[in-house]
Amino acid sequence: MTRTLRLAIQYDGTRYHGWQLQPGLPTIQGEIERALGRILGEPPSLAGSGRTDAGVHARGQVASLKTSCGRGADVILRAANALLPWDIRVLEIAEAPEDFHARFSAVGKEYRYQIWTGPVVPPFLYPFAAHCRARLDAAGFSEAASLLLGTHDFTAFASAGGADVDPVRTVMASDLLRDGDLWVYRIRAGGFLHHMVRNIAGTLLEIGRGRWDPARVVEILASRDRTRAGPALPPRGLFLETVFY
Repeated sequence: MTRTLRLAIQYDGTRYHGWQLQPGLPTIQGEIERALGRILGEPPSLAGSGRTDAGVHARGQVASLKTSCGRGADVILRAANALLPWDIRVLEIAEAPEDFHARFSAVGKEYRYQIWTGPVVPPFLYPFAAHCRARLDAAGFSEAASLLLGTHDFTAFASAGGADVDPVRTVMASDLLRDGDLWVYRIRAGGFLHHMVRNIAGTLLEIGRGRWDPARVVEILASRDRTRAGPALPPRGLFLETVFY
């Protein structure tokens, strides 16, 4: 009898070429499937809620798995973490409805991008945040972020590689969270385009530096031109925070 399992996963993506399987390269999906194959006694096919790029991290990735293995979810959980490398952890495995699919059942995701604004990046934070030494305007950054709320065509914030995807997305949250020198850009939407969050974060940082007016965000959206937006920030600051169902 086949059953469906739901996995809650966290990982430090620094050493990996993203979530998705790639021949000859270390990936998150590859490491988890390798461990599960030994436990389940069958080749697993893991479906993630979405693909994170090389170097991107996750606090709230979700995956689904169909298996005929009768082992208890708690047994699979313990065995999986015993076999996985330290920078990938399965936090929970639970029985799920037969029709649950980590990607197609999701109704939204939240990403967060971390920026360290102090003069020196603490070593324990360096792999997980971009560094900006310039004096930043939090009000301008926040105002620009708020202009992304609602339903828009995000072509100007999408990198090449997704031309066949509908560029219209609805953003439910777009704001700045601050904890001392650590700035965190938070964005929640029904879906995201390729590199969309990193491109938006790079644009907001240009505005925070005072190089552009916050209203430029509206102009960029209307232009549908990637060259009008700011540079993509490095992947190390990006986290898949939560997946909503």
